[in-house]
Amino acid sequence: MDNFEFCNPTKIVFGRGTEAQVGKETAAYSKKVLLHFGGGSIKSSGLYDRVTASLKAAGVEWVELGGVKPNPRLSLVHEGVKLCKAHGLGLVLAVGGGSVIDSAKAIAMGAVIDHDVWDFYMGKGAPTSALPVATILTLPAAGSESSTGTVITKEEGWLKRAVNSELIYPRFSILNPELAMTLPPFQVACGAMDISAHLMERYFTNVKNVSFTDRLIEGTLKTIMRQAPRILANPQDYDAWSEFMWAGTIAHNNLLNTGRIGDWASHDIEHEISGIYDVAHGAGLAVVFPAWMKHVLHQDLNRFVQWAVRVWNVELDVFNPEAVALEGIARMEAFFTSLGVGTRMKDLGITDDRIDEMADKCTNGDTTTVGNFVKLDRAAVAKILRLAV
Repeated sequence: MDNFEFCNPTKIVFGRGTEAQVGKETAAYSKKVLLHFGGGSIKSSGLYDRVTASLKAAGVEWVELGGVKPNPRLSLVHEGVKLCKAHGLGLVLAVGGGSVIDSAKAIAMGAVIDHDVWDFYMGKGAPTSALPVATILTLPAAGSESSTGTVITKEEGWLKRAVNSELIYPRFSILNPELAMTLPPFQVACGAMDISAHLMERYFTNVKNVSFTDRLIEGTLKTIMRQAPRILANPQDYDAWSEFMWAGTIAHNNLLNTGRIGDWASHDIEHEISGIYDVAHGAGLAVVFPAWMKHVLHQDLNRFVQWAVRVWNVELDVFNPEAVALEGIARMEAFFTSLGVGTRMKDLGITDDRIDEMADKCTNGDTTTVGNFVKLDRAAVAKILRLAV
């Protein structure tokens, strides 16, 4: 196990009706905030009215900015930055899923600088301060409600890039499983894939003697495997949603990568797919991950066998470990398919005509590699994308 430091400062407020506490929690940080959200669903569901009533009761004023899309856009981030600066806003409150929260984090970084926040996403410096961010989660998937990460898409060139900084840990996040009960089945399925990917990015590591966190990751994966079908069968199942939502938060709050080094190549590769084709991030990961696994299988076949046996209940065959690992991958693909998510690019309506472009963008014209479990150059990324077709 590697040395590590772990501190997650995000306060989690979990349970039924907890959005009513947003005013009190927000007022501890600022009395003037940006209320950031996606489409009209928070208004049609009544959530907007409950949130604003709580803010008003606590004496918190707000300026609102809706319109966040999946794969959140830099242009809207720029609008949010201008609003924060023009109105002297002191906190960004995100009401929504990972896209809204990621956009809020970008706005929070951009509101305190005099240059374009996109510089950080291109690796030109790192943030040294940010406005506080807080969230009310409506879509369990990205784990952004208690993570250091934000991913934004720049429309010019369709570049999708990430920033990680401890400065953008949300100060508090409100998690009410009831708020997810109206999600369409496809979004539930994509959320399950996104959570699973966060777990598997951490699981496949070259660091030895990490059996404790192995077991934590395996248990969290099995929780998603159990609860996602229950939710699809009964979207009003509060207990299933509770397990699913909390698992999604734990999957990406950095607890499960303590003492280990994760991979993250699949995320980098998927960012090129969703950056160009604007597909759901979870749907893109369902396509990339099986192909990545097949490509890197022999880096540590024993780890893949362990994963197949413990997570997917494949019977161990010591005489044919490769078959065990491949059966684990096949069962994972079958699970994704059962949820309604395809595992090939053709399922997303994507052909192979822009693979070279995606491989170039992913590796900056073959000047960098992606991943840690196996470091992948441009040729390897292109091969994985072709395996995913």
